[in-house]
Amino acid sequence: MRITKFTSELPAVQRGKAIEVQVNGRRAQAFEGELISTVLQAEGISVFGRKHQTGRPSGIYCGMGVCYECLVTVNGAGNIRACQTLVADKMKIETEAQVKP
Repeated sequence: MRITKFTSELPAVQRGKAIEVQVNGRRAQAFEGELISTVLQAEGISVFGRKHQTGRPSGIYCGMGVCYECLVTVNGAGNIRACQTLVADKMKIETEAQVKP
């Protein structure tokens, strides 16, 4: 969910150019300069993968690329940190929870 209503207390957000990405096979709107994690959260996705040993859900934790909880697959390449990677037009993003072994 993105902020769409603006007030004097909450001025309009300056966004980059609108682009289109694919998230788990579905088209999604993104903006140049956004992180993959931002797009996933805007799409309502908070579980990006599962912990290997326990199977428990993982997603954004530290938000600065240290914990590796936000790993996704981008254009077929796995183990990409969503919190550190900028989106690009036509990018294909899959959450690890969706990727079949």
